[in-house]
Amino acid sequence: MSEAESYLQLNFADRIGGNRFGKDTTIYKFEKIKRAKRAAMAANPGKTLIDMGVGEPDDMAFPGVVAKLAEEAANWENRIYADNGIGEFKAAAVRYMSSLYGVELDAENEVCHAIGSKSALSLLPACFINPGDITIMTIPGYPVMGTWTKYLGGEVVNLPLLEENGFMPDLESLTADQRKRAKLLYLNYPNNPTGASATEEFFCKAVDFALKNQILIVSDAAYAPLNFKGKPLSILSIPGAKDCAIELHSMSKGFNMTGWRLSWVCGNALAVKAFATVKDNADSGQFAAIQKAAIVALDDQSNITPQICAKYERRLQSMTRTLQELGFPAKVPAGSFYLYVRAPKGTVEGTRFESGEDFSQWLIREKLISTVPWDDAGHYVRFSATFVARGGKDEEEKVLKEFASRLSDVKFLF
Repeated sequence: MSEAESYLQLNFADRIGGNRFGKDTTIYKFEKIKRAKRAAMAANPGKTLIDMGVGEPDDMAFPGVVAKLAEEAANWENRIYADNGIGEFKAAAVRYMSSLYGVELDAENEVCHAIGSKSALSLLPACFINPGDITIMTIPGYPVMGTWTKYLGGEVVNLPLLEENGFMPDLESLTADQRKRAKLLYLNYPNNPTGASATEEFFCKAVDFALKNQILIVSDAAYAPLNFKGKPLSILSIPGAKDCAIELHSMSKGFNMTGWRLSWVCGNALAVKAFATVKDNADSGQFAAIQKAAIVALDDQSNITPQICAKYERRLQSMTRTLQELGFPAKVPAGSFYLYVRAPKGTVEGTRFESGEDFSQWLIREKLISTVPWDDAGHYVRFSATFVARGGKDEEEKVLKEFASRLSDVKFLF
């Protein structure tokens, strides 16, 4: 090891491993999946892997949105930094929230754009978390806000999402000390990975809990437009929510704009101001041409999002039927594009699965079907309806038929 490498190894921050950074030999879940897929394809040349592990839409943004991006990208005035967002985008977000969720917002003080929800979740702890403070997270789930809480010297309390509770966290299980030290409560509905949707009753309880314990709710509503039962719901529609909550909305899931990296934070004005202050020291805003193209999508949500919803609900229904016929206790989710099912314990042929990961690896190796395992709160796997079917509905049905065929010769034990 060179002298430069030696001193750098000692200089890494403890939050990323300190002097052990880069030396951890642990293979994480998604890397295991990647390796298993590569091995399966090498062992089965010419055969197609059905990838039901992808957590992003399989289609492009709608043509009018793409055309608007091309037009605005050529516009001289859009070449400069957008900082904390252009006014036209914030106004469009306000129209969208009013139209779809019945939530009225002040564009100037209650909305700030972000370079995707992941970016927003990574910045929010810097607004509120001091060493020793707590962020309440849910598991299984998206860990980014918890990761950054730990980076800042805070603590994370994980609440399990259990099937018997409808995949809702038990807020009353928190101790008096945890409630006192908690600053942030992360909620994500419709939920990744469970597909559960929050009810007005649950959101009312969460708002009451947050107000009573002086906690800010961070509602990650990235999947909110993809709701199959009733009207999409925003926590900001609950009385009192603006006093204790902000919500993250995204162009990714409901508009096929994942790679465009555009979202917004809205709700409590003081919390939005704090986010905008931290964000202003972290980035210079998303390209204005992308924001202007997103306005076209937001103003056409009543046409775009229902088409996307219909496609994923149709796929999820077919996947659910197939799994039910095989003995899985599968149910069409209330929202998102995920099907979260309990992993079997084995097969009648003698194969045993000790975890969701065991089952997921077996599916890749033996059936060339990729999923994502979750073993945080029971043994489950997540099937995603975002598998690629570039030929439209006919190709989609072909993939789903092949999915059923590959699993048809196995009897699972639960």
